[in-house]
Formats: sequence, structure tokens, C-alpha cells
Amino acid sequence: GHPIQAIAALPHPSVSPAPSAKFNIDADWATMDTMYTGTHRLSPLDHIFAGVQRALDTVAGNPIAARPSPAKPVPSSEMDAGQRRHAAGLMRVDHTGEVCAQALYDGQAALARDPATRVHLEAAAAEETDHLAWCAERLHELDDRPSLFNPLWYTGSFAIGALAALAGDRWSLGFVVETERQVEAHLGEHLERLPRTDTRSRVILETMQVDEARHADNALAGGGAQRPFPIPALMRGASAVMKAVAYRV
Repeated sequence: GHPIQAIAALPHPSVSPAPSAKFNIDADWATMDTMYTGTHRLSPLDHIFAGVQRALDTVAGNPIAARPSPAKPVPSSEMDAGQRRHAAGLMRVDHTGEVCAQALYDGQAALARDPATRVHLEAAAAEETDHLAWCAERLHELDDRPSLFNPLWYTGSFAIGALAALAGDRWSLGFVVETERQVEAHLGEHLERLPRTDTRSRVILETMQVDEARHADNALAGGGAQRPFPIPALMRGASAVMKAVAYRV
């Protein structure tokens, strides 16, 4: 036949990207993914910046609980104006206590030397976020608000947590043990002071108390050292000031 027809009849190679080109593109994306997914080790400064972001979320944001509030299935009960005001004051103190706990854990985790210690602190902080959200929700139900001094409480607690971490992980975990034991006792006191009919607040505090006791036990099992004598007393004094102020403002 005609030469042109013979050429046209020849099979033509399909036009598609070379496998090597696709492989290189995928490799480039994998490299970028490694760069941006946080697989590199964070520096202490990175952890401090992350802590600042969590501070803003804790103090000014709307914390989201990973677990539903234990008060959700509990029916509301009738309380007079004085009982509601008293219950709200106690829950405001508990909310502020959770702000302080979040700050302590953030400060300690930011400067923790052992990655295992940091993981332990961050896991406990996640449960404290649940507590924070539950208390905030209950305050809203009682038509009240958190303490106006929460930014101050957070800042001071973060600094204390960072100082504890600088002393070393064993001392930092020991600080967790002492903090949680005091919080556990404080929640027990509030359970006695709550109006008898306020079952929704009661079940929240009971769940929190169980969590705090577990945090203390885990920190002790992780090698937490006992704090020297003056420190627990100073912590109780600072806590007493916070509770007196947060109950009212």
C-alpha cells in the first residue's frame, strides 16, 4: 500500500506519565508530609509555644470534653436562689481548680526531660480538659460564670509547673502526686458542702475525684518523689486563697 498508510497502521505508544515521574512526585509529597506532620522532635521552646496556645483555649476558649458529662443522664432538681448561688460558687471554685491543673500540667509537660513523663502529663491534662468542660457546662446551667481571675490563676500555675519540671522529672511527678491528693481532698469537702438536692453537680465532682486519685497513683507509680515539708503547706495556703476568691469572683 501507500507508504503513508503503512506508517499510520503502525501501533502508536500510549501517552502516559512515566512510572519514574509518578514515583518522584509521591516521594516529594512523602517528604513534605514528614516535614509538616510533626514527626520531628519538638524543642522545649516549641512546647512552651504550644502551652501558650492551650492557655488561650483554656482561659478564653470553649473546652471540648472527650467524654460526656456524667451529669447528662441525671435529672435536674429544684433549688432555691440561695442554694443555686452556693452551688455555683462551689462549681466556680472547681472550674478554677481545673484551670490551675491544666496550667500545672502544661508547664510541667513543656519542660519535661523524659518523653514518657511528658506523655503521662499530657494524658492527665486531657482528662483535666474533660473536668474543665463539665464544670463550665454546669456553671452555665446554674446561670453563672467562671472566675474573672482565671487568666491570673493560669499564669501563676503554669509558672509553678515549669519550675517543678526544672527540678527534674521525679520531683515534677512528685508535685503531681501532692497536687492531686490535695484536689481529691478538696473535692471531698465540696461534696459535703453541696446542697443535698444538687445531684447533677454531685455526680460531676464524684467522677472528678476518682480521676484525680488515679492521676496521683499513676504519678507515684511513675517514680514521683515526695515533696519536702514546706512545699505541701505552701500549696495548701495558695489553694486556700484561690478558693476564697473564686467562690465570689
